[in-house]
Amino acid sequence: MAKKLLIWLVIAFAAFYLFTQPVGAADAVGGAFSAVGNAFSSVITFLSALFG
Repeated sequence: MAKKLLIWLVIAFAAFYLFTQPVGAADAVGGAFSAVGNAFSSVITFLSALFG
């Protein structure tokens, strides 16, 4: 029950942040995608060094 409440609170906060600070929300999403891309690039670099 607490887990479900926490999920709804996170969703509500994200929606509130999106509507009140759309530029900040876009920057946060862009930063998250950038971090995932950097991590993927690092894994590829590691595997290339390992097997190349």
